[in-house]
Amino acid sequence: MFDAVIIEKNDEGQAASFRQIALDALPVGDVLVKVEWSTLNYKDALAITGKGPIVKSWPMVPGVDFAGTVVESASPDFLPGDKVLLNGWGVGEKHWGGLAGLARVSSEWLIRLPAAFSARQAMILGTAGYTAMLCVMALEHADVKLNDGPVLVTGASGGVGSIAVMLLSGLGYETVAVTGRMAEKDYLESLGASRVIQRDLFTSKSRPLEKAEWAGAIDVVGGQVLASVCAAVRLHGAVAACGLAGGMDLPLTVAPFILRGVSLLGIDSTLCPREQRIRAWDRLAGLIDVTRLEEVVSEYPLSQAVEAAHALMDGRTRGRILINVAG
Repeated sequence: MFDAVIIEKNDEGQAASFRQIALDALPVGDVLVKVEWSTLNYKDALAITGKGPIVKSWPMVPGVDFAGTVVESASPDFLPGDKVLLNGWGVGEKHWGGLAGLARVSSEWLIRLPAAFSARQAMILGTAGYTAMLCVMALEHADVKLNDGPVLVTGASGGVGSIAVMLLSGLGYETVAVTGRMAEKDYLESLGASRVIQRDLFTSKSRPLEKAEWAGAIDVVGGQVLASVCAAVRLHGAVAACGLAGGMDLPLTVAPFILRGVSLLGIDSTLCPREQRIRAWDRLAGLIDVTRLEEVVSEYPLSQAVEAAHALMDGRTRGRILINVAG
């Protein structure tokens, strides 16, 4: 038996609970991992609260990422005792995820834990940090340079946004943070934001082209916010889009793309190729000051993960939500 958060269907739709599960209930996979740390992402909160159609198979253990130690392996790539981590690949949606004491998964989904991080530190970053790094790498690939002008980060108080601010400012970019909670201004400035502006400036319908202000942007929100950001990007700038908290609709015209040559870059962290994942984690290991990670963390035991999910959906959290699975 092992502890887990599990989501099950019921007469009212679904319900999430914390309880013990039999070992033989684990799904198929060639590696068994003792999970030590996991995280709570927006997607996990949608799944747990039932506020989004995330779960594709029932019952489901949520948690799109985890870090821990290999217990059993039928793969030549991993041995018992190896430290590993996992992000994405449909875990927590189609395959049981990381909010459990044990996880049985495909070895193709695992990568080795970077030596620079403990399992806890890797999960403080988690999918959010890895996604933020993919966004930064996409802007670099699009040739957004340090002296091109300010780079905007929307949803900056959240997990992806807060780490994106840390990464961009650490690389030397002039980083402007957008948030719906101006009470977080000091917090965002402590992460490296040179300026903090209100989200309300981006939520009204924008003109096809606004004043060209941003050399690049990382957008975690989607919807009207993303449309407004695109309309205000400078000539040949780029926007990395990785979220949909503000909606899936995108009410914009082609003007930014055909008149300013703006690039809109979609970031898929779930099915990102393994080699690119390893590059992203290697970059994180070289860029993130692990002593500062505690600035962006709220920690909960596994037994309180369901309550933490509701707090996240209600806007009562900031930064990263770390789940202590091993206790």
